[in-house]
Amino acid sequence: MVEIQLDEKGLVPAVAQDVNSGEVLMLGYMNPGALKRTLEGGEVWFYSRSRSDLWHKGEVSGNYMRVKSAAVDCDGDTIILQVEPDGPICHTGNQTCFFTPIEDFPEFTRAEKGPGILEDLFAVIQDRKRDMPEGSYTAQLFSDGTKRIAQKVIEEAGETALAAAVGDKEELVKESADLLYHTLVLLSALGARPEDVWRELRSRQG
Repeated sequence: MVEIQLDEKGLVPAVAQDVNSGEVLMLGYMNPGALKRTLEGGEVWFYSRSRSDLWHKGEVSGNYMRVKSAAVDCDGDTIILQVEPDGPICHTGNQTCFFTPIEDFPEFTRAEKGPGILEDLFAVIQDRKRDMPEGSYTAQLFSDGTKRIAQKVIEEAGETALAAAVGDKEELVKESADLLYHTLVLLSALGARPEDVWRELRSRQG
């Protein structure tokens, strides 16, 4: 049985290659649901990291990619799809997404999207717990003790639910951020880590 290794976000990169010309058309990401639809339906589906949802390639442009074969590399962590495209694949109108040559050493930017901020925030929380700097709200929470932190989680959960109940999307986002932050502080207070939560969630998949 083929085994595919998903990354920490539950995704695997998938390269689409023109079955006739051999040209590499694009790189997308798949989760198990996207791969299932692709294999069963014969047209390529990806997982949109920006929308956090499945994405039927070509649903906007009409330029679908019909799958002729699919394979996984020797490490089991990259998929290649041999496809027949209906037209230009790139949203810019180019036939392929790879049309920009690298002639000099490029500049690099760091993605600001995605749940990686939770790991960054937890690292800061751990620093505050260790150093206990004066004037730090996080350090004060640790000083107040686990019961107080747990109480804050309950308060923020209630405020999050209330914002949803009244349909206030903006407030829901803010309260959800508060809830996540205080939950991370509570995990730290008890010596747990976000990875412990991710592991538990992974065990519930299926």
